[in-house]
Amino acid sequence: MIGPGRLPLPFAERLRRLLEPPAPFWSNPREPLDFPLGRWNLYIGGARRRVPGYVNLDILAMPGVDVQADAQALPFSDDVFTRVECDAVLEHVVDPARVVREIERVLAPGGYAHLVVPFCHPYHRYPEDYRRFTPAGLRLLAGNLEVVAAGWRTGPAATWLVFTLEFGKLLLPWRWWRAAAHFTLGWLLFPLRYLDRWLLKTERAERLGNHCYLWLRKPGNGVKTT
Repeated sequence: MIGPGRLPLPFAERLRRLLEPPAPFWSNPREPLDFPLGRWNLYIGGARRRVPGYVNLDILAMPGVDVQADAQALPFSDDVFTRVECDAVLEHVVDPARVVREIERVLAPGGYAHLVVPFCHPYHRYPEDYRRFTPAGLRLLAGNLEVVAAGWRTGPAATWLVFTLEFGKLLLPWRWWRAAAHFTLGWLLFPLRYLDRWLLKTERAERLGNHCYLWLRKPGNGVKTT
């Protein structure tokens, strides 16, 4: 089903984004992000984000989404996409292995899939939240796909900050108080995210890592990049 992918964002959503504090994480610059794009690329779980160069698929129809569908049954033919992004989705599906097999099916030979999942992260529904992954557990989903890169996207400082924000909101009884706490704590604490510039270089980071990633390649050739 085609969603309202090109509609302008509502005023309330644009205002929320304007006031939103910086993200409580610093992304690892050693994560490779330069694998080739092609004529057709798929982004699973883009939600309200704009993802230029990709078909944006999500389980909910909302601004920014091109195709509304379940990632466990992708509505595409085999061997279509040069690159597939699956960002913070596998914790929300009943059968993550089935999703990865669907990604493998629609991925063109020689194409790349990028999986990002949480490890130490608060519970969050979308529409439900089922599990967390260690890097080793994520690798078990690779199947016939070749693992070409793996590591941490966000580290212990991100874990500390997101749990601090959630704990602060947990103590407050009213929704607008919680929103104010998120805004205040978010702006005050976000500089601490840069501790991960050091922590992600240490072996101990894996004990409290926030999100990990995996790059997979489908065997074969024939990918045509732009």
